[in-house]
Amino acid sequence: MESGSEKPANAAEIDRLALAVAKDPESKAFIPLAEEYGKAGMWNEAAAVLEDGLKAYPNFITAMVALGRVYDQINQQVKATAILEEAVRLSPENLRAHRTLAKIYMAHGQQDAALRSCRVILDANPQDQEALSISTMLSASSSSAETSTANPAQVPESDAVCSEKDVPPPIQDHASGNVDPNPHAAVAVNESAPAHKQNSEVVAKLEQWLALIRSRRLA
Repeated sequence: MESGSEKPANAAEIDRLALAVAKDPESKAFIPLAEEYGKAGMWNEAAAVLEDGLKAYPNFITAMVALGRVYDQINQQVKATAILEEAVRLSPENLRAHRTLAKIYMAHGQQDAALRSCRVILDANPQDQEALSISTMLSASSSSAETSTANPAQVPESDAVCSEKDVPPPIQDHASGNVDPNPHAAVAVNESAPAHKQNSEVVAKLEQWLALIRSRRLA
């Protein structure tokens, strides 16, 4: 929005259209007035004009799409999404609405919805560069995520479980003369379990084994 000491370059046109709307509140001059406000970066004024205009003309698609785009400019994405989705419900092939929705959906991680809007645009114009760029980016991201899910990183077997050479030999308790009869059982793990679970089981069983040895020594 312009400062109080500066007037936008299109100030005369804004004044002319504002006067027309003031004289006839039901005039559709509010649409070009909102556009002129947008050119001047006066987005809040544009939103107010469009909101008032839609009170007189509910479901006026052009005004709904314009207001959705203005809401997007002032970072009111919830409002922008709501009014643009209503606009495409009433006019499913409105490309301006889908263009803004695609960008909002992408920014909020709603990949399927963004791709649907891009498809509407590309059905009308297969060479639309913006829609092609968004669609390609989202498709690549989706493919990458599917590949990661289908092929999770494999943990080397030598790291996933303790090998036999890593298991301590039987330890004799010199105070009691006892020998742990089966130390390998203390670190046995379920090899079908995930690597992180196997490691946890190994640690837990080693701790139990060491605690048993300490208790024998204290006996």
